[in-house]
Amino acid sequence: MERSPETITNDLLAVVTRELGYREKPGQHTKYGAWYAQTVKDPQYRNAAWCDMFIAWAADKAGVTDYVGAFAWTPSHARWFEQRQAWTDEPEPGALVFFDWAGGDDIKGIDHVGIVERVDGGKIHTIEANVDKVWLKRKVRDESKVVGYGIPRMVKPDLTVEPADVTLALRPDAVSSTTSQADALDPVAAMATGVLVVAVGVSLIFGGFHVRKLAFTVGRHRRSTPPPPEPPEPEERPLAAAVAIRSSSAPGETAPRRRSRPYE
Repeated sequence: MERSPETITNDLLAVVTRELGYREKPGQHTKYGAWYAQTVKDPQYRNAAWCDMFIAWAADKAGVTDYVGAFAWTPSHARWFEQRQAWTDEPEPGALVFFDWAGGDDIKGIDHVGIVERVDGGKIHTIEANVDKVWLKRKVRDESKVVGYGIPRMVKPDLTVEPADVTLALRPDAVSSTTSQADALDPVAAMATGVLVVAVGVSLIFGGFHVRKLAFTVGRHRRSTPPPPEPPEPEERPLAAAVAIRSSSAPGETAPRRRSRPYE
């Protein structure tokens, strides 16, 4: 059922306001991460950075997930709004505000997300999760670190996205993926493909090929020092792969530049 812009904003803000004062438990455990992990059937989200998972939880409780989205990785969430023509540089109550603490204006650099409660005198008053180390609380921000805003009321839930424009990228280690209608495969091509597959399989068995376990990260919020690089292993060729959880955004696009707006 289609919702009016007013009810989308009011219902979402009503849910998030009731959660003010929530504090993260030891081990970065939150009820929002637990809910998200159960929803996507992946326990690694139980103790993940939770700024965006809180918004997914709140949208579900408010019944507005179709307009807000449900993500754990903030750059993919921003792309989701951009793809649906619901991305802007103008704040408003109920908008999702995406930050890059380095001050960049590219969606790829986004670190954090919150919800705009109101705009007053050149400042945005927000409700944010996973801030000041462990809290869900109100903050007052200027726009110096803002990349842009996702506007739930502008999202069209029945928007059809062409398969070629879909990036499967909820996790940071995901890669762009496109689909297309394949032509019928002739028998000669099929036989050649089969021979090639068998040859590769034999070479892997007798060559002792080793596939590294893919690194898994659960999103950006807190920056940490990357681990030192592993020394190269001889005769090894790691496979590049990715696991997709949710359709999110268009590949190869750059977010519109944020309008600079000086404040006193």
